[in-house]
Amino acid sequence: MRRLLLGTALSLSLTAPLATTALAAEAARPWMDTKLSPDQRADLLNKELTLDERIGLVHGPMAMPFLGAKLPEGAIGSAGYIPGVPRLGVPALQESDASLGVANPMNVRPGDPSTALPSGLSLASTWNPETAYKGGAMIGKEAHAKGLNVLLAGGVNLARDPRNGRNFEYLGEDPLLAGTLGGESIRGIQDQNVVSTIKHFAVNDQETQRMTLDVKIAEAAARESDLLAFQIAIEKGKPGSVMCAYNKVNGAYACDNPFLLNKVLKTDWAYPGWVMSDWGAVHGVEAAVNGLDQESGEQIDVMLSPGGKVWFNEPLKAAIQDKTVPAERLSDMTRRILRSMFAAGLFDKPAAKAPIDFDAHAQVTKAAGTEGIVLLKNKGDVLPLATKGKTITVIGGFANAGVLSGGGSSQVVSDAGPGASIPLGGDGMMGPFRTVVYHASSPLKAIRAKAGEKQVRFNDGSYPAEAAAVAKTTDVAIVFATQWMSEGADAPDLSLPNGQDALIAAVAAANPNTIVVLETGGPVHMPWLDKVAGVVEAWYPGSRGGEAIADILFGDANPSGRLPITFPADDSQLLHQDIPGADKPEFSPAEITYTEGADVGYRHYAKTGAKPLFPFGYGLGYSHFSYGDVKVTGGDTLTVSFEVTNTGKRPGQDVPQVYLTNAAGTKTQRLIGWSKVALAPGEKKRVTVTADTRLLGSFDEAAHAWQVKAGEYQVAVGASATDLDLKGEAAVKASTRQP
Repeated sequence: MRRLLLGTALSLSLTAPLATTALAAEAARPWMDTKLSPDQRADLLNKELTLDERIGLVHGPMAMPFLGAKLPEGAIGSAGYIPGVPRLGVPALQESDASLGVANPMNVRPGDPSTALPSGLSLASTWNPETAYKGGAMIGKEAHAKGLNVLLAGGVNLARDPRNGRNFEYLGEDPLLAGTLGGESIRGIQDQNVVSTIKHFAVNDQETQRMTLDVKIAEAAARESDLLAFQIAIEKGKPGSVMCAYNKVNGAYACDNPFLLNKVLKTDWAYPGWVMSDWGAVHGVEAAVNGLDQESGEQIDVMLSPGGKVWFNEPLKAAIQDKTVPAERLSDMTRRILRSMFAAGLFDKPAAKAPIDFDAHAQVTKAAGTEGIVLLKNKGDVLPLATKGKTITVIGGFANAGVLSGGGSSQVVSDAGPGASIPLGGDGMMGPFRTVVYHASSPLKAIRAKAGEKQVRFNDGSYPAEAAAVAKTTDVAIVFATQWMSEGADAPDLSLPNGQDALIAAVAAANPNTIVVLETGGPVHMPWLDKVAGVVEAWYPGSRGGEAIADILFGDANPSGRLPITFPADDSQLLHQDIPGADKPEFSPAEITYTEGADVGYRHYAKTGAKPLFPFGYGLGYSHFSYGDVKVTGGDTLTVSFEVTNTGKRPGQDVPQVYLTNAAGTKTQRLIGWSKVALAPGEKKRVTVTADTRLLGSFDEAAHAWQVKAGEYQVAVGASATDLDLKGEAAVKASTRQP
């Protein structure tokens, strides 16, 4: 007993100085008290910053050897770097592109791969918030284990033009769908103690002349479309930072736009985080007064600015000292940054090198890729394929090497490395990044694993006549067709490039059981549609996309993807026939007026009566579903409930959609809700959807509020925006909602 007491006393005597030291450190840094709110902690720390320390937190360079710059001291290598404040324990911001996975630009971190998620349009095709959350969480975990603590993720710009080069990163044409899934992805990232951005704020809906384009749009129209997508995603995901866009909005650059940043974001929405610029989007010190909190990728601003300025370094410091910019504004800038860092846990659970379970993450991306595949045509139930006895020709699309990914800052180098890499080159800022990358997940290999090695032939598709001759000798022909899209450029049209339409037509003429698997960044025209038996839209399916495609083709997974974007029947259905500025050199002034206003995508088709090739919300499966017994209740909003029944022979998932079709006497069409329902054969479930009142009303600029008129509101339930057989209505009260 005496020995035990002596040991206890010795232990206490040794630990007492440590405890005293810890208490002293906590007393010296009261902001480290986790019982305090992020706002309280940020206020305490912010008061301690010197002017130079504040300036250091509001600008930073690209963290890669670009434009002659060296890797900044302390940076691990990524898209951007903001030095911390060691004196006060403020960690540096290590910022990585991460739209579809943690990027490694220019191999700045040699031998550091990541898991690549499917494209944003693929994620949107799942219509599944849980899948969005899991994907975000996976990216956040990998970032944290690499020592990265800020992810440039959360793209929710709407698909106003199907030719937009970055549509593949985003989440389709509807603000409710994009905002909901974007918010869940952001929430998944931030739950891993990593800050996520939301981007690109706002109306950054084309890549052509993106640095100079002036977007003209009425306030109400913006509030009901693009801005609503951001608002919903911010409410659900609570991103630590908003990245403003390159383009102008109604005459003012988005990163120097007091209406967008000060009025809408920080006042109307009471957004507490910080606004960072896109890389090279700052045009002067006055941007700080107009709502910008941090200058990113400062080397590009030096290159683009007259006189070569890092605007938020010495110029901002001088403006603070001569009171051109109030000192309180700079204090607000740093407080917002610190507040988001505390909220996401950057101080309490700092990012650090750790092992990554790539096998587990491969299952996450494969599941997402499978769920995002959309079956567009299945004549005569050509799919699913039989696993025995059928001979197959696989043609084109580098199917032997892997699956396509989109280009630009979102490019991910997956853990298996590239299956193929094709440098295209080109002029302009994005020229060095124009490389087509195929993730090393071969559909051909996955198909052979299921059908048998001897049952499957392969032809690269270079010569249509040769491919057709091979296809004619087998029972089924599967043509893989690709459309590479990238940041920095829009597609000139919606045809499949490199003569692939002719290839498909030749193969279909030789084999009536031709199936086309599309790996595209958005909608494409299909002049051969009537000649093929099956069409599968796989988008860019991620680093396990080959296996996901094979699971769909052979019925190991039942397709449940639904289109998040309308496929036009022809070019006459494009809202804007010509892409403004496409005929001019880079950085030329350009302007576009969104005359369609809030009627983006399917809403414009409904208004004009035009019939698309494939409508928003469309998708087939290997099961069939029916809807019935609709009940609509009104009052403060609409609540719609109905039954969904699996009338097929396979278990599957369905996505019944609810659209507002008449609002107090005004004909309209607007998605107000949906559900992702898993049902066994013969199983029935009741689904209930409650509408956000913003989707029932309109934004009144004069009243500066959302207004819902009293009256009868009609809804329709169905499988797509054009397949709406189940109808109901109820009375809704008048109401007003602050912006």
